[in-house]
Amino acid sequence: MKAKPGSGYFVVAVDNLPVRKIYFSPADSVITLASGLPTALPHTVRVYLCYEGYAKRPEFRGFILEGDTKLVAPPKRPKHRIEFVGNSITCGYGNESLNRKCGFADSTENHYLTYASLLCRMLDAEEHCTARSGIGVYRNYNGKRGGDADTMSKWYDYTCFDDASQLWDHSKFRPEVICVNLGTNDLSTKNHDINLYKKAYRKFILHLHEVQPQAKIVMLTGPMLWGEYLKEQIRVLDELQKEFTEQGLATYRFDMTLQDGTFGYGGSWHPSARQHEIMAGELLPLLSRLLNE
Repeated sequence: MKAKPGSGYFVVAVDNLPVRKIYFSPADSVITLASGLPTALPHTVRVYLCYEGYAKRPEFRGFILEGDTKLVAPPKRPKHRIEFVGNSITCGYGNESLNRKCGFADSTENHYLTYASLLCRMLDAEEHCTARSGIGVYRNYNGKRGGDADTMSKWYDYTCFDDASQLWDHSKFRPEVICVNLGTNDLSTKNHDINLYKKAYRKFILHLHEVQPQAKIVMLTGPMLWGEYLKEQIRVLDELQKEFTEQGLATYRFDMTLQDGTFGYGGSWHPSARQHEIMAGELLPLLSRLLNE
C-alpha cells in the first residue's frame, strides 16, 4: 500500500484474515499488506483510516501489485449508507487505551472499533463519518459560554476541518440515516448556556435536513455526560424532536446507556472498545428498523 509519509494509522483487512493496524511514519511511503497469497482466486483488501489525522492530512496513494497480478472490479458496495456526525466518542478517542488517566494519543484511537464502524459492518452499510475530538455544535470543550467560532456548525460543510478552501459536495454521499452525537463538549466544564445549545442544535439539524432531505436523522446522547448536564441535554433533544416531527421532518431520538466502568474506560474516561460494542448493540435495533422501513 502506498500513502503519503506521515499519514499515520490505518486498519487493514485482507480476505478473511484477522484485521491489523499499520502505521505510516514520516519515513514510510510503502507498507506491505500481504505477500505470497494464492493466485488462483481473487483477493479482497479493505483499508480504513482509523484515527482523526486531520492535522496530518493522510493520503492513500494506491497499491503496488506483485508480479503479473492486477486489480479487478471491486465487490458490490454495501446495501445501505449511514452518516455519523460526532465528537471524540465517535472518533474512538482512547478506546485502545487501558488507562483512563491517559490523555489523547493517535496510537490509542481506533475508529474501526467504535459503535459507528461496528454498526455499519453489522448492517451492511457504507459509512461516512464527520467527527473531531473536543468539538461541539455551539461550544467546544472548555469553550466560551457565548460559543466558539470553530464548531461543527461551521466545519460540517467543508472537506477538511480547519481548511475553508474546499467545500464538501454533499451529493457525493447520500445517507439513508444520519446519527448525530453532539453535546458532550457543549455542556462541559460548567460554563454553558443551554438556550444557545438548543438554538445551535436546532439550526444544525435543519441544515442536515436541507442538504440531505432523503435522510432520517437520529439525535443521540452519548455515554459520558451525566447528572444535571445529561438531564438538560435529554430535555432539549426531546423538545427539538417534537418540533421537527410537527414540521414533518424525519427526526428520531436515542439515549445511550451511561457508562459506569463495568466494561472499563478508555483514555480520559472515554468509552473503551468493549463499551463501544455495547453502544452498537443498543443502537442496532433502531437503525435496522429505520433502514428497512
